[in-house]
Amino acid sequence: MKVIITGGAGFIGSHIVDALLAKGHQPFVIDDLSSGSPKNLPEGVPLFVTDLRDGKRVREIFEEVRPDWVSHQAAQMSVSRSVREPVFDAEVNVLGLLNVFDSAAAVGTKRIVFASSGGVLYGDVSTPTAEDYPAAPISPYGISKWVGEKYLEFYARERGLQGVALRYANVFGPRQNPHGEAGVVAIFCQKLLAGQAPTINGDGKYVRDYVYGPDVAQANALALQTPLPTHFDAFNIGTATPTDVNQLANAVKEELVALRAAEGIQLDLPTMNYGPARAGDLRSSLVSPAKAEKYLGWKPRFDLAAGLRETVQWFAKQV
Repeated sequence: MKVIITGGAGFIGSHIVDALLAKGHQPFVIDDLSSGSPKNLPEGVPLFVTDLRDGKRVREIFEEVRPDWVSHQAAQMSVSRSVREPVFDAEVNVLGLLNVFDSAAAVGTKRIVFASSGGVLYGDVSTPTAEDYPAAPISPYGISKWVGEKYLEFYARERGLQGVALRYANVFGPRQNPHGEAGVVAIFCQKLLAGQAPTINGDGKYVRDYVYGPDVAQANALALQTPLPTHFDAFNIGTATPTDVNQLANAVKEELVALRAAEGIQLDLPTMNYGPARAGDLRSSLVSPAKAEKYLGWKPRFDLAAGLRETVQWFAKQV
């Protein structure tokens, strides 16, 4: 199948490209390269460098490729930036999304998979949350993800395609961008490898569900190709395992120390700094992946320790 992956040169998107190639599909990437890189893509994968807010150019690309499937990953992904700049968040995450959905429907795309977010939709929850939990987004980012799901449901109902929303937990892994505010594992790795002390926001007791990027890519591949009985459905993609930021920081440090010890290097890592809490951050966010396992046949293959080991090794090679 021909598949357009928006944001395909980025962290999650490039892993989806890898997963689709492994299954014999033909990926095409749209990315503005604001956080992604052509280096993340295998040789020969077509890349269209385009801002999704340019509706005319997006439509031209879709008419040229005429994809069977679309994986919509591109987004403004910072909660705190959405709080500071809600208009920009909506321009990218709502208007850009509509350009993609409208173009897909116009050329007869069969299925769209949309990168949504479990954490920002469910709000503060202390137990793993199922998909039928009432949506309660409190940030503009969360609101835009909820709006995106509703638009996808509309296009699936009215335009004859199938829509799947994947509600991600906190995704981490190789290729994650350490520059900016999102991606705490990548930020910790980059700072510690440079001998600098990362800053933990607030008291560090913010609980999250961390899921490994290549596992998320496999969920996307399954969501694109698995037969589903309805025109639209949503699935949580996470591990249901709670980890707070203090625990995460210690786990990253332990993996770095173990890696360097295996190389005969004794590593003395700096103590973490603590800064003010970030606007819009939830105290606790956990999702249940039971529905994805039942209907998509997906469950995470990597626990946090195994995923961090792979991630730390990847970042260490970039130094």
